[in-house]
Amino acid sequence: MTRPVLAIHGGCGAIPRADLTPEVNHAARSALRRALQAGYALLISGASAADAVAEAVQIMEDDPVFNAGHGAALNRDGVHELDASLMDGESGRAGAVAGARRIRNPVRVARALAEAGDPLLLIGSAADAWAASHGFDTVDNAHFTTPARVAALHTMLERERLGTAQGATEQEKHGTVGAVALDGHGHLAAATSTGGYTAKPAGRVGDSPIIGAGTWADDRTCAVSGTGKGELFIRLAVGHDIHARMLYAGQSLEDAAGGLIHGELAALGGGAGLCAVDRSGNVTLPYNTGGMYRGWIRGDEVYVAIHED
Repeated sequence: MTRPVLAIHGGCGAIPRADLTPEVNHAARSALRRALQAGYALLISGASAADAVAEAVQIMEDDPVFNAGHGAALNRDGVHELDASLMDGESGRAGAVAGARRIRNPVRVARALAEAGDPLLLIGSAADAWAASHGFDTVDNAHFTTPARVAALHTMLERERLGTAQGATEQEKHGTVGAVALDGHGHLAAATSTGGYTAKPAGRVGDSPIIGAGTWADDRTCAVSGTGKGELFIRLAVGHDIHARMLYAGQSLEDAAGGLIHGELAALGGGAGLCAVDRSGNVTLPYNTGGMYRGWIRGDEVYVAIHED
């Protein structure tokens, strides 16, 4: 049996250290620990990596600390449009939803679509309808709203009016949650969920539901979940490129992931980060921003951080 490991991120849009109050610091770290412990409990009980990443991501979707599910960012029309995906490294199956407005936990629907196999990706009202018809919880769009996200939208729209949007912090702009796991049977999986970036155009879709961009898993190499400027993750096919660098160029997980985050993505000016695990259980959590909510768990070892701790 393989020794299981689970790693997560809560977005590279972390609150700047100077603005991180003790209360918010405690809430964020507690949420990360809950997600890690919930997912890892499944792994040590013999569950699959896909089950574990779905569980960990759902915990974060339900916590308003993060930009996914309840607490997701608002688009410029004041509406939540949610994206999520999941990929199973053993079978290569994947599922995703984009622009969903009523699915309480998008990652669960992505998991179900991966199991169904076809369709792989559903968008907008079709995703909401599929979820409802298959017994998943659907809610009013207002369920996802929090005062903090309303304030962030107002701030970003004002920045746009003043021409200072480029000066917005990563925390103001975006955030994502994700999880990767290696289970006791040696299989990998990855899942990602997000509300996108604050004041995004209606209908905009980022990398989180795009297999090969924000999410990737292949038992031959690694599982990856990304966070950051989604358009760049799509252009560079980040998740798949890490896999390709390992499979075809023989790079280590750390070199492949770090090379993209600190190389190509940084050169394009994109704030970015990711969590990844390889088939040997090695974990990497690179980011090129001021911080990233992140953590991993293996046996009795638990690591949780926000900035350079």
